[in-house]
Amino acid sequence: MTDLYAVMGNPIHHSKSPQIHEQFAQQCKQNLVYSAMLVPVDGFENAVQKFFKGNGRGLNITVPFKEEAYKLADSLTERAQTAQAVNTLMLQDDGTILGDNTDGAGLVGDLTLNNQVELKDKRVLVIGAGGAVRGILQPFLGQCPESITIVNRTFEKAQNLADNFREFGPISAAQFSDLNGPFDVIINGTSASLNGELPPLSASVIGPNTVVYDMMYAKQLTDFLQWAKSQGANKVLDGLGMLVGQAAVSFELWRNHRPNSGLVLEGMRKQLQEA
Repeated sequence: MTDLYAVMGNPIHHSKSPQIHEQFAQQCKQNLVYSAMLVPVDGFENAVQKFFKGNGRGLNITVPFKEEAYKLADSLTERAQTAQAVNTLMLQDDGTILGDNTDGAGLVGDLTLNNQVELKDKRVLVIGAGGAVRGILQPFLGQCPESITIVNRTFEKAQNLADNFREFGPISAAQFSDLNGPFDVIINGTSASLNGELPPLSASVIGPNTVVYDMMYAKQLTDFLQWAKSQGANKVLDGLGMLVGQAAVSFELWRNHRPNSGLVLEGMRKQLQEA
């Protein structure tokens, strides 16, 4: 029987994951079916169990189930354990479920490989303290930046996150009003700019060499990236490459084949712009 894979979330109609994984499967000559599954907010555990009792082999997990997936997994990779959030589940040969978090690897790969952005010895500013940010901090600290500063509308959340990751490298929390820039790399880990909202950042955080990355993506530049560009940022990047990159890491975990994510990203970008 054909191995089944899926992405579970609520909402899920917007997901590009089926398209991405279908292309990966064609590239790597893998026989599988990948679908998008809308799961009731109170029905996640039941949906996962039913999926794996069938011919399901692996799942991607998106909003709002990443923390629930973390609790449901029988075992965890180190990066999932640290993030306390899971975006990838895999049924292992012994029938147990492994949880992983590939978000950080996807983001780091998009920056360093696709866009040649050096992270070593750089001052990094991260905006937000939710699950998306939690998933990227350990991989980022693994790149040996000079420092990572977290800001969030609720300072206590940023402080707690910094405390949780301090063992992995130089990380701290700050108030928006206390930021002294410019930073080398700025990551927006919130979805606020898709709703026309901008974080209360001073333009001083952006210098002529600053790279600004928004985890969100749209046909046009997000509001946050438009603002950063208007302040003179050297390079502005959206999260489409992260989406494809984290999917590639998941695919490799499941199938033991690493797809060419660059080819898929190029096609996705073209399709997005033509939509």
